[in-house]
Amino acid sequence: MRKSYSPSKIESIIQKYWYKNKTFSVAEDSSKEKYYCLSMIPYPSGNLHMGHVRNYTIGDVISRYQRMLGKNVLQPIGWDAFGLPAEHAAIINNTDPEIWTKSNICYMKSQLQSLGFAYDWSREIITCQPQYYRWEQWFFTILYKKGLVYKKTSSVNWCPYHETVLANEQVINNCCWRCHTRVKYKKIPQWFIKITNYADQLLYGLDQLKNWPKQVKIMQRNWIGRSEGVNVTFNITNCDDTLTVYITRLDIFMGITCILVSIDHPIVLKIAEIDLNLAHFIQKCNNFNIKPSNANVYFFEKKGMPINIYAIHPITNSRLPIWVANFVVPIESDGIGAAILVPAHNQQDWEFAHKYSLPVKTVIKNLDGTEPSVMIKAMTGDGILFNSGEFNGLSSCMASNIIATALIARGIAQYKIYYRLKDWCISRQRYWGVPIPMITLENGLVKPVLFDQLPVILPKKTAFIQSNRNNKHVDSSLKMYSNWIRTTYKGQIAIRDTDTFDTFMESSWYYARYTCPHYSKAMLDTCSANYWLPIDQYIGGIEHAIMHLLYFRFYHKLMRDEGLVYSDEPAIRLLCQGMVLADSFYYLSTNDQRIWVDPTHVKIIKRDKVGHISKAVDENGRDLIYAGMCKMSKSKNNGIDPNIIIKKYGADAVRFFIMFAAPIEAALEWKESGLEGAQRFLRRVWNLVYQHIQDGPVSALDVVMLNYAQKFIRYNIHKTIEKVTDDIDRRQSFNTALAAIMKLVNELYSVPKKSIQDRAVLQEALSVIVRLLYPFTPHISFILWRALGGLGDIDHATWPTVDMQAIINERTLIIVQINGKMRHKIYVPLNSDKNVISKLLESENVLNKYLIGKKIRNIIFVPNRVINIII
Repeated sequence: MRKSYSPSKIESIIQKYWYKNKTFSVAEDSSKEKYYCLSMIPYPSGNLHMGHVRNYTIGDVISRYQRMLGKNVLQPIGWDAFGLPAEHAAIINNTDPEIWTKSNICYMKSQLQSLGFAYDWSREIITCQPQYYRWEQWFFTILYKKGLVYKKTSSVNWCPYHETVLANEQVINNCCWRCHTRVKYKKIPQWFIKITNYADQLLYGLDQLKNWPKQVKIMQRNWIGRSEGVNVTFNITNCDDTLTVYITRLDIFMGITCILVSIDHPIVLKIAEIDLNLAHFIQKCNNFNIKPSNANVYFFEKKGMPINIYAIHPITNSRLPIWVANFVVPIESDGIGAAILVPAHNQQDWEFAHKYSLPVKTVIKNLDGTEPSVMIKAMTGDGILFNSGEFNGLSSCMASNIIATALIARGIAQYKIYYRLKDWCISRQRYWGVPIPMITLENGLVKPVLFDQLPVILPKKTAFIQSNRNNKHVDSSLKMYSNWIRTTYKGQIAIRDTDTFDTFMESSWYYARYTCPHYSKAMLDTCSANYWLPIDQYIGGIEHAIMHLLYFRFYHKLMRDEGLVYSDEPAIRLLCQGMVLADSFYYLSTNDQRIWVDPTHVKIIKRDKVGHISKAVDENGRDLIYAGMCKMSKSKNNGIDPNIIIKKYGADAVRFFIMFAAPIEAALEWKESGLEGAQRFLRRVWNLVYQHIQDGPVSALDVVMLNYAQKFIRYNIHKTIEKVTDDIDRRQSFNTALAAIMKLVNELYSVPKKSIQDRAVLQEALSVIVRLLYPFTPHISFILWRALGGLGDIDHATWPTVDMQAIINERTLIIVQINGKMRHKIYVPLNSDKNVISKLLESENVLNKYLIGKKIRNIIFVPNRVINIII
């Protein structure tokens, strides 16, 4: 090995060695325990960012560790290659999105390889390739035949910027999840998959997922939103019409002061035909303005209008005014389109009532029997009913059941279970996606494309039609391709569907295709799929909790019911890594727009007494405003190019820092000083091994011949193995695992290295350290393993095991003093008493020169810490 550590001289050589020798390619092997480790599929945006690096480093550490345990480890990689970003980038660059995508994949693949990830590249998947999406189209036709797919004209979430539909899960605060444009609503024909048929399975299946983050499961439970209640029918005065309202909390039923209906409710639309003011209100609600309250949160003003008709309370017979409100869930979404208003006991209702001076009726006392004040806010807790007629004195819990039973007995209510979850809208009105494999015959019949005509391949993109001069929007749907649209079906003229799949379709089953990427006879090779599945460890951001991770689980159940997979859930364990943060700076333009500045262009930084940045100036002399540590993003121009960092510090240092700088679920603050520290530590390890080798051959370790100091070193070695193993395997606390390794390395610098057994113990220690580091820093470990004489490549080495004899009696360091001055150190079994330590000191004869001719007057002993001999 070289005398000095130079990552640039070793890392690329080792990476080529791995790739050439297909070191990490795997096949099914029934003689081994399998382990499937997977990081979420990347989108080929053109550049890796540090969020990618963190995600994939975690997966690689886990994969390499499991491989050293002797398991048959699958760690694949691929590209989620369809979607709007590719299409818009192609528009801007006046190129074909396929060309743009493939170019990005080529570059990003080289970036991944430069980090030394142990992927089985033979299983690489690109979702825009017909051999992949052919089976996705086939599966869609199967779902259609099973009645799980339907098309209907409905109000949908429409992104005006991208000119396409969004699923409910892709609307965040009434804005597009990608571009944050305010969503509009329009009625167009759309394809849906009946995810609601699986609502209970998706909900109760969460109980099986013991090793998924609690927060993800809570988010999915809330999104599925199962609730039990009653549908209550309200008569309307002077009218044969009725209103149905779904109510989950019946204890506040006597406190209703108003009924709210949605802007699309039939009663509202009927009145709007003759009431121009109401028609104008509905139009305004359909075009409401959403206002940003900060970078991520949006809100809209809640508005209402009376429609001058009244509902009859079914118990008190009192008249309840009916108002139309812009925040009531549309009738098309839940089939109800109406809600009760109970201002005294619901905060949103309270705010609405106070805005429009509607009556407030309190019907729940506090648990202590006092009447609550609702002047400042609503009383939303449970309590005791009053002002509730025959139900006075009941507790909230009892009242809910009794009132529900009474309403059902009167024939004006029905027990009902509802879900917040709605069917998955999978139609998108864009070009760059998987064509939906459905056709319409001349007689109007809709048919799935025949199997022998799959895949339905996209027409070649030869030109973009500009829809405005600013190049912001482009008509880029399949409707442009008249020759492609016309086709045949069993000899009949047919018209292709011109929508493409939501790209979440491709990312909902890719993990299963990794198990058999080249299989051509079916969507999955069931033998391969069920050998590898379910995934043992899945890794990705928590921001995917109610999009990808929900669809991912749903699709698995669909494949299970088709007999393709046997497990109920796709992944046993889920790890959600935190964000990567970096310093963010900006200045204000003449029109007060924030112009974000790349941190590498900040030339002067001054800090206050506590280290906070108080002043920053860029390379053009502009004073900058420091926005703090923010998530690395293009929008804030604070991303760090991994290539630059790898070139400067090496892939191993980047990997080390990423895993050491913060607990894996927490946000990681990017600091270049941390990379310097990581590289400095690796250099210390290199130097320690180099010097050890220079000292010559090493004899075999003889544990019987070890003295107490050598035994204590072995104790530390094997306690470190024990801790690092537990940290990686059970706790997934990678930063503390690295801290333990660093502590052991630091201790080794000061241990004796002269005697035969000193060097034998050091040889064992270094062999252990190199293997413990291997999952984190594989390149340097590859070289050091060979230098230490390890058998074969470290890629095939086994994880170090704990020698229980070395740690069976824990040892501690005792400071030996004479008259308060340290004269010696001795390692002894933990909790040894004064007599045991005195005998050990006598046997070593190390204090004789201090004690000859002296009388010991006293011995002061502090257990496990110090022994002080007074002479």
